[in-house]
Amino acid sequence: MKCYFAKFHKYLLLLFAFVLLIGQLDLAAQSKSAKLKNDKKKIEAEIANTQKLLRQTEKNKNASLQQISVLRQQISNREALITNLNSEIFALEEELALNEKLSQDLTKKLEYMKSDYSRVVYLAYKNRNLIDKVTFLLSSDNFSQMFRRIKYYSVFAENVKRQVELIEKTQAEIKAKNEEIVRIKNEKQTLLEGKEVEIKRLEKDRNVTTQKAQELKKKEKQLAATLQEKQKKRKELDVAIKKAIEAEIVAANKKKAAEAAKNAAKNSGKSNSGSNAKSNTPKPASKNEIMLTPEEQLISNSFESNKGKLPWPVVKGAKVGDFGSYPHPDVPSVMIENRGIDILVEPNTAVRAVFQGEVTGILDVMGTKVLMIRHGEYLTVYQNLVSVSVRKGDKVSTKQTIGTVGKSTSNNTYELHFEVWKNSSYLNPNGWLSRK
Repeated sequence: MKCYFAKFHKYLLLLFAFVLLIGQLDLAAQSKSAKLKNDKKKIEAEIANTQKLLRQTEKNKNASLQQISVLRQQISNREALITNLNSEIFALEEELALNEKLSQDLTKKLEYMKSDYSRVVYLAYKNRNLIDKVTFLLSSDNFSQMFRRIKYYSVFAENVKRQVELIEKTQAEIKAKNEEIVRIKNEKQTLLEGKEVEIKRLEKDRNVTTQKAQELKKKEKQLAATLQEKQKKRKELDVAIKKAIEAEIVAANKKKAAEAAKNAAKNSGKSNSGSNAKSNTPKPASKNEIMLTPEEQLISNSFESNKGKLPWPVVKGAKVGDFGSYPHPDVPSVMIENRGIDILVEPNTAVRAVFQGEVTGILDVMGTKVLMIRHGEYLTVYQNLVSVSVRKGDKVSTKQTIGTVGKSTSNNTYELHFEVWKNSSYLNPNGWLSRK
């Protein structure tokens, strides 16, 4: 009987390890599934938003180029969704295989436990008349032996009880696993059907894009003239923005240099003047760099450390103009010079600051409002605003509303132009904004 207890104890340990492993595998599968579902929701929201923007461009005869750009964005979103669906289906197949394997293992364990329990019950019944409990206890040589025999009966009864509980628990786990298998199979079937729908929609979007591109080729000269005019206005805006940034740097540096000199003179009579003057003097800078106070340097470092994590300047929108110098994808005869990115949005869309900082400029240039926010040595520029809700000198926080996107004069749609600068040099915003 002692051998039985040792065997049963070892068995309990193995069963506990098995249950723990099942729990860990389940948690890992659930975590992966939750992430895929969350990504799927984001992509579906992006597709829904892009669909709204497509309807907006379809109503506007002057927005044909934007319509092509939005269609390409929609195709990219649908491809991402199909990839996500494939990953989710694969994850479900893995989860299904795991659950089926666990169900089989649990069934084998249950059979072993029932068989083992049957042997114990049979032995107990077979030996019931050989010696009864009272005689067994009273035949002890001493009190210590009697105590051990009492303990033996107690442990035996407790282990039998625990084995019954384990059998019942294992039966419940098998039932739960089988129900989970049915749920996974149904979910997989739903995903497969959804994938088929998305493939058809993707093919439709590709056909529409091809058709629109062919229509654009027929009026390429007209579009080229429109784009060239737009590029001319953009260059004039670029020049105005650059001059404003350079003037702001010069003015800020003069002011800080004067304040530093004043503080140095004020502290010159004190015993610790050298250390005070050093700590309050802004960071030395070249002509095209802004001098930073220690506080501004912290903000600058924080902005830089958030590269690739900054929120988008609008909650919803589709990028229709990318950063850089390149031939227009639909009108190759026109070169695009873009110092930022262009985001197509719905009417009355709010613009928000991508990081904490100070409003250093609000310009009215060529019928559009341009707002600039300084983040230490970095600067973000928000162009084509119809209204502004902050003033020059205001401190703003991340995601704070700063204005509303205005209507573009060239195509009567609502489009935000966004730029990132470091001192007087512009940077690629794509590397700073987070992925949607």
